[in-house]
Amino acid sequence: MTKLLLSLHVLAAVLAIGPVTVAASMFPKALRHAHSDPGDREALTNLRLLHRICRVYAAIGIAVPVFGFATAGSLGVLGSGWLITSILLTAAAAATLALLILPAQDRALAAAQTPGSSPGSAGRLAMHTGVFNLLWATVTVLMIIRPGSTTGA
Repeated sequence: MTKLLLSLHVLAAVLAIGPVTVAASMFPKALRHAHSDPGDREALTNLRLLHRICRVYAAIGIAVPVFGFATAGSLGVLGSGWLITSILLTAAAAATLALLILPAQDRALAAAQTPGSSPGSAGRLAMHTGVFNLLWATVTVLMIIRPGSTTGA
């Protein structure tokens, strides 16, 4: 059962978090493009698509910690330092996405659809996205290295 849970956890991470990191990373550049040419309908369509990918896959991404907790429970490592650190970093990544990135994308998209309005800071959005991506990269490394782990799994 542990191998199945671990497989589902990794698949959820790849299939849910991967698209969010890519789409969120592409959004600031697409926002700059949409702002530089306000009449470009394709640029606005791209912004909408990237934002929708971020929202939908963020919701699907909830499966990652669900399968993660199930896997950790079956391995008996819920109290391990590397796992607790990973949980905290995952919570920080989720908060960054939910409280900073998605609302900023909402505001930027609304502004891009309103002629004459400022789309917000693409640079700040890119920075928040970089932090989000760095948090997930760190969690990934911790999941692979698992400092101090004795499970052998």
